[in-house]
Amino acid sequence: MRFRNLDLNLLAALDKLIRLRSVSRAADEMAITQSAMSSALNRLRQYFDDPLLIQVGRHMELTPRAEALAAPVRDILVRVEAAVAISAEFDPATASRPVALTVSDYSLHTVVLPFVQTVARKAPRMQLLLKAQQSYPSRLLERGETDLLIAPAVYCSPDHPSETLLVDPLVCVLDAENPAARSMDLETFNGLSHVVMRPSGAAQSYAEQMLEQQGFDITIAIESFAFASLPDLVRGTDRVALVQGRLAARLARGRGLAVVEPPMDLPPLEQRLQWHSMRGMDPALEWLRAELHAAAALPADGVGDDS
Repeated sequence: MRFRNLDLNLLAALDKLIRLRSVSRAADEMAITQSAMSSALNRLRQYFDDPLLIQVGRHMELTPRAEALAAPVRDILVRVEAAVAISAEFDPATASRPVALTVSDYSLHTVVLPFVQTVARKAPRMQLLLKAQQSYPSRLLERGETDLLIAPAVYCSPDHPSETLLVDPLVCVLDAENPAARSMDLETFNGLSHVVMRPSGAAQSYAEQMLEQQGFDITIAIESFAFASLPDLVRGTDRVALVQGRLAARLARGRGLAVVEPPMDLPPLEQRLQWHSMRGMDPALEWLRAELHAAAALPADGVGDDS
């Protein structure tokens, strides 16, 4: 495809240069030499009659023209990549394409781990790229840097389709020997110190947000970013952690912890599955979405002691 000597390779180079603002890093990502990328930048400057990137101190900055080109160039490349990636037929047993999933620590523990086991069995040649959820994960979807996004609705883009993957109620996790595990009421709950599981970069956890909306002011003893640390932060103490039920069932099993219902009604957490609107007819993503739903539907342990 050419438009007055502007081809897709040059557009891809422009996209990398705009996002990375570095000739050397853009060259590395495209697996070409730095001189080849410098040549591409010179051709782009001639075509657009604009410097595009200018040296400011030790860094390169975008010109207004380059900033204006960023979104439309990325959109063009996403559309082309989507069209090329989609094939009429998909056989998981032989498929070898890489697929990127953006997930949170929570969805990794509750859905993605069993999903990965299924993919390893049914699609052994497929490469899964698991990416950590960022503050604005839908931007990865917009830029074509992820194929599927698992996130709460608030983090999903209104411009692309999504569907409910799972709905998970909040539960209390305590040491199995803690008397509060046998008689959890509001007075007991308010008197406990809390272990809060906050995703990296988040101001509050989902549980904190729900408690705050109902007027609860908890005492936080420990704040952690990793759900895997929860059992060791609660076991052998009088602390409590209010987390999603499926996660609690997975982490508490066989570790001397109790999982009990909270003494108040709290809205459950809804996790949604989202994909780019240009990828709605991709049979590979349709298959992966079905397998993610199957993994989300697997039974979790019920509420009760697990000592």
